[in-house]
Amino acid sequence: MNQVTLLVLAAGMGSRYGGLKQLDPVGPNGETVIDYSVFDAIRAGFTKVVFIIREEFSEEFKRSVGSRFVDKIGVEYAYQNINELPDGFNVPEERIKPWGTGHAILAASGVVNEPFAVINADDFYGRDAYTRICNYLTKVGDNNGQKTYCMMGYSLRNTLSENGSVSRGVCSINASGQLESVKELTKIAKTESGPVNMSENGDSELLDGSEIVSMNMWGFTPYIFIHLEELFTDFLEQNLEDLTSEFYIPFAVDSMIKARNASVEVLQTSSNWFGVTYQEDKNFVQESIQSLIQSGEYPLEFE
Repeated sequence: MNQVTLLVLAAGMGSRYGGLKQLDPVGPNGETVIDYSVFDAIRAGFTKVVFIIREEFSEEFKRSVGSRFVDKIGVEYAYQNINELPDGFNVPEERIKPWGTGHAILAASGVVNEPFAVINADDFYGRDAYTRICNYLTKVGDNNGQKTYCMMGYSLRNTLSENGSVSRGVCSINASGQLESVKELTKIAKTESGPVNMSENGDSELLDGSEIVSMNMWGFTPYIFIHLEELFTDFLEQNLEDLTSEFYIPFAVDSMIKARNASVEVLQTSSNWFGVTYQEDKNFVQESIQSLIQSGEYPLEFE
């Protein structure tokens, strides 16, 4: 069987949620969302997990999270460093914000040499999603599809928070199931009428909830690193002095599709997605996981 890696983006701190939410327990025995993600990945067939973290909380993360998996799956770490920029660029003195998820993937280029899936550390994607994306990446490895990627799609209505607005990448998909574009809507709220997107000028747009959205679960081959380096350089040339700008994965993927440098197949899953965007979301995630344990989807305690 081909080697397939899970890349976990765990370098961020949730500004709206507060604190290091990647280490917050949600399971009955102190399990984190990451525990469930890696558990799903292992039974789907992934052979290695790489955690993208920041060096300042490296020891805490390895002790609290990474140590749980060393005897179950290959474990490696990569570090997202705000100062890691291409030659010719220097970080503005007042820059504090990390460079975004696209930059985080680049941080793993030295430890990933096989097809890999990318997930957010604080998102619960569900067993079916891992099975589908692992199967896809295994076949890509067989066919040596260097520029053939995939994205896991969820129905918008299944990704909203009861506790505030969220940002979602709404996807345009062609008749062949290929991703054509990703449009980032930054303020979608759940209402009695359905999901509503609020624009910056205050206008509202009623959505029907069936829109397919990206929850930042992607499947790539190592070829992606070449294009990310080029796109990140272009991004810095235009945005270096903008202290809040970030190099996001959807932006990079959208750019590659438009340039015809890649094709992205949209996989759709029956899994439930849970996210801890706000502190108040934690109770819902805990209750949802407990329900899945009771239905037999997950064990009460990991061995």
